[in-house]
Amino acid sequence: MKNLKNYVSILSLILVSGLRQNAAQAQIETTLERKEGSQVIIITGSASGFGKAAAEKLVAKGHIVYGGDINLEGNAYLNKIGGYSLEMDVTDDSQVRAGIERIISEQGRIDVLINNAGYGEYATIENIKIDDLKHQFDVNVFGYARLQQAVLPYMREQGSGRIIIVSSVIGKFSLPMLGWYASTKHAVEGMADALRQEVEQFGIDVVKIQPGAANTGFGATAFARLEQSNIPDAYRAIIDASVKALEKDFESAPGAEDTADTIVDATELVRPKITYITANAHEIVRLRKEMSEEDFYKIFSKNYAK
Repeated sequence: MKNLKNYVSILSLILVSGLRQNAAQAQIETTLERKEGSQVIIITGSASGFGKAAAEKLVAKGHIVYGGDINLEGNAYLNKIGGYSLEMDVTDDSQVRAGIERIISEQGRIDVLINNAGYGEYATIENIKIDDLKHQFDVNVFGYARLQQAVLPYMREQGSGRIIIVSSVIGKFSLPMLGWYASTKHAVEGMADALRQEVEQFGIDVVKIQPGAANTGFGATAFARLEQSNIPDAYRAIIDASVKALEKDFESAPGAEDTADTIVDATELVRPKITYITANAHEIVRLRKEMSEEDFYKIFSKNYAK
């Protein structure tokens, strides 16, 4: 037991010292210098929202962009603007592998993976169907894992690469109706932070994008699924209040441009930041850091009072 305590104490000193040194170094290394030349990029969820806006911008800048999506019709635009459309259900191992193998066969490398595909399953913690919950994790979390496991062997072999994780500001806190969706983003945040430390030794960067509410059609889809769910009368008041508050947020929210521009920056900068906050989410992130949990959640409680 004494040896274990000594080990923990030594490890703590090493970690604290390393954290201080790394924090200072991080301030020095973050620059606005951009990489030269085109990069080979795979982006998931490219048929709409952030994925489509980012893919269009990246193609326009001369990059070689492959977009994977289950919406073949919505994704066909890529072939018309100089990109490449892939049929890719991120919950399907064979489709993920086939897409990555095609890129390697045609381009010989993959420089950037933009893990973006995802959706919202809004429901109370009690009442979501377990099959729906499993599917949301399969898309939002395990879908990211499948793409990463498919590209990382190639990135390690070439000694370079970048993985951009489109997370969410809701990965930092949670709200009624968003609890299970938020849990997928909390999982993604934890995964990304560990992944960054694991693959840095191979010359691979990991960057997180944390958007706030954005007017991209994402919320409408989530609300439609909520209305189709079986909602007990006991939850009706808080659900109605939550939907009203969330709809107001989405109506006044920015579109996809800000987040898409940030994805482009995260792709092209030689030394990007670890995390980028977009879609007007800076203030809520600041409050979450500075306030106690009690005070922070009081901000929202008035919206859900009966």
